[in-house]
Amino acid sequence: MRITILTVPDCPNTPVAAGRITAALAGRPASVELVEVTGEAEAARLGMTGSPTILLDGVDPFAAAGAVPSVSCRIYRGSDGAAAGAPSVQDLTTALSAAGATGDECCEADVPDAACRQFFHEQDARVHVGPEEAGGDWGRHGCQVLEAGEFDAKRL
Repeated sequence: MRITILTVPDCPNTPVAAGRITAALAGRPASVELVEVTGEAEAARLGMTGSPTILLDGVDPFAAAGAVPSVSCRIYRGSDGAAAGAPSVQDLTTALSAAGATGDECCEADVPDAACRQFFHEQDARVHVGPEEAGGDWGRHGCQVLEAGEFDAKRL
């Protein structure tokens, strides 16, 4: 699993989030990357909706419906309703388990665009690969297309 923490420089909640991620992982293997975001365009490209934003294999498990990309502080609502600057260890543990339980370890992280990764994750994206690429095979999962090296973002 790849975990990315998107943060603005000097965000006071980033070390809190990182510590809680470590606690929630409880020794499970994961790649954790910290990415500093300084501009709105970069926030939009990466899928950051406030700092810190935590991505699990490229997907924000805490995304609120209608949240817009932003270089700002982010408030998380815990399962108990409490507001905090980072998800609780319990909420992170739940999100990590859900992300690992999908069995989709294949390739979402390899999709170059955050919106596309979110689409593959949320929609269980089925795609059509034209005859020149794979004989007109309808209905393959997006990850199958990516693994076969047939995804071309320029054609979208």
